[in-house]
Amino acid sequence: MLRTEEKGSDVNFAVHLLNDAWLDLYDCAVIVTNDSDISESMNLVKRQTSKKLGLVTPGNRHPSQLLVRHADFQRRIRTGVLKRSQFPVLIPGTSISKPKTW
Repeated sequence: MLRTEEKGSDVNFAVHLLNDAWLDLYDCAVIVTNDSDISESMNLVKRQTSKKLGLVTPGNRHPSQLLVRHADFQRRIRTGVLKRSQFPVLIPGTSISKPKTW
């Protein structure tokens, strides 16, 4: 069985969110997640800068309140819209195919 794991992606994202804010590389960041591990970096951005933060959560679950409290605005990506937005099983003109588990 093939097992895939994320290795540090939430930590990397949090570091870049903070660093890019301090370097003034954005006015508004739109964060697409429902992973509350990002909440402290959002909190620091809001406390230490004047940057705007948007939260976009995929799926039909309620957004994490830890994230919502630091967001200036929020939106949901409904499951049906997300499904219709995916690549086809086989990308036309290529031999690239989507994994069955997606």
